[in-house]
Amino acid sequence: MILFLSMVVPENTDCEQQQKLIIDEAIFQRIAENDMVAFEEFYRLTERTVYAFVLSTLKNHDDALDVVQDTYLKIRAAAHLYQPMGKPMAWVFTIARNLSISKLRFKKKNDSIEMADIENDMNFSYVNDNEDRLVLQAALNVLNGQEIEIILLHAISGFTHREIAKNLELNLSTVLSKYHRGLKKLKKYLIEQEVIKL
Repeated sequence: MILFLSMVVPENTDCEQQQKLIIDEAIFQRIAENDMVAFEEFYRLTERTVYAFVLSTLKNHDDALDVVQDTYLKIRAAAHLYQPMGKPMAWVFTIARNLSISKLRFKKKNDSIEMADIENDMNFSYVNDNEDRLVLQAALNVLNGQEIEIILLHAISGFTHREIAKNLELNLSTVLSKYHRGLKKLKKYLIEQEVIKL
């Protein structure tokens, strides 16, 4: 009960504070100058966040990995176009969202190609605990896209609700209500499925 299940059924309010994601916007200039150390540093800092964001849209581990890879290739190629505006992850999320939408459109056009969906895939990159895998699968089954996005960004990336609101360009109250509504739906589903007990 490491990541997701502890959010649905908090065990202790004195848990370690989640790590904040802090990006120095100057890193994009370094990436634009082909600084591979800067690129690798940016990748290590943000990969889990980008994966969570993409997975919330695609709901498929393998597709999410493909789009994450494409996102970083695009970031590397377009870093010279980045304009500092105090929202580096908003720029990254825009790239990731556009690539995710393209992936969904491609899959729709080629729907004769059978792809294993996340319900049958137990190889989530960042989820090692079996109970967390069950909760993640449940989340993808019961929650709507934005609820999943907000919950995954908070759980996997450690974003605060205020940071999620800023990066997704939503009101803080909207993020909070979707987050709490999503957790409530998820808890109800998990109790019904007897994954957790009251």
